[in-house]
Amino acid sequence: MDCIFCKIATKETQATIVYENPEILAFEDIHPQAPVHTLIVPRRHIPTSNDLAPEDAALAGKLLLCAREVAKKKGIDQNGYRIVVNCNSEGGQMVYHLHLHLLGGRPLGGKLCK
Repeated sequence: MDCIFCKIATKETQATIVYENPEILAFEDIHPQAPVHTLIVPRRHIPTSNDLAPEDAALAGKLLLCAREVAKKKGIDQNGYRIVVNCNSEGGQMVYHLHLHLLGGRPLGGKLCK
C-alpha cells in the first residue's frame, strides 16, 4: 500500500508524533493552517468516512476522544478548537486515509450555516 499515513503509522516515514496508542496516531500536519494543526488517524487503513462500518463506532469515538486529549496537551482546550473531517475530493480530502484535523491556537472564523 502506498498510503503516506499508513507509512507514518508503521514508522516507515517520519512525522512529529504527539500521541499514539495501539489504534490511533496523532502527528503534526506538514502544511499547518493554524498554529496548532494536528492530524489524528486510525492505524488501520480506512479510506474515507464513508468507509466506516457500524463495527467502527468505538474507533470513531476514540478518534474524537483523542482530539480532546491532544487539544488539552496543546493548551487549546479552554479557548477552543475545530475538528474537521474531509470526505472525498469535493469535500477537500487529499489523503485517502480517514483523518481528523485538529485546528486551534488562534480565532477560527467562519459563518454559521443557515
